[in-house]
Amino acid sequence: MSDLPDPSALEVLRRYAVGRPQRGRTTEAVSEALREAILDGALAPSTWLREDEVAAVLEVSRTPVREALRRVADEGLAVKVAHHGTVVAPMKLEDILALYVVRENLEGMATRLATIRQQPGLTADLESLQEEMTSLVNQSEQVDPDAAKRIAALNLKFHGRIRESCGNLYLDRFLFQVEQAVRRLQPTSFSAPGRAQRALDEHIAIIKAIKVGDPAEAERCAKDHMRNAREVRLSMLLG
Repeated sequence: MSDLPDPSALEVLRRYAVGRPQRGRTTEAVSEALREAILDGALAPSTWLREDEVAAVLEVSRTPVREALRRVADEGLAVKVAHHGTVVAPMKLEDILALYVVRENLEGMATRLATIRQQPGLTADLESLQEEMTSLVNQSEQVDPDAAKRIAALNLKFHGRIRESCGNLYLDRFLFQVEQAVRRLQPTSFSAPGRAQRALDEHIAIIKAIKVGDPAEAERCAKDHMRNAREVRLSMLLG
């Protein structure tokens, strides 16, 4: 990690700034711009986030930027370096492995609880999202990058729908944080040959288990799904 910042790297923040923030909401607007840019991978790991440079790019004062940097650091998206400033948090291999271990277990638990709870409309919503994803795959071995990104976004909605229907506020909150961290892993695993179609097949098994009301099978399918995603991610990282 170099001590020399690259001001041009922060220019991408302009795309995440939605006009001039309303009075009293500058900190929230800056926080959201930084958060989304980091989660989308537009601000790469180890990018320096200097207060004055962020303020200049977003055309705000340094005070809301300082608070926004503290917030994204508290969320684990950035790291404060003593006497140097703030840098986008790196994603090391051990971090990614730890992330998937947590996600596997939380997704399994959420899917089990959602199956037990059987919230009205859950399976219909999941099947609708599944149809949208299927239309983007069309049985091809490898989808194009744009389609892969759209599938990834729909996939987060798919798992988010299960998370929201599990009926456990704390599990919902923790799993949302994990999902946000997964967004930082670029490119999406759906760009790997064959992964999109296999993931859709795994979704079908999850939906079926939820629909028939089998919590143990739903949990097993969800955990297998996450375990397979982890293996694809590791293959992409390790070549």
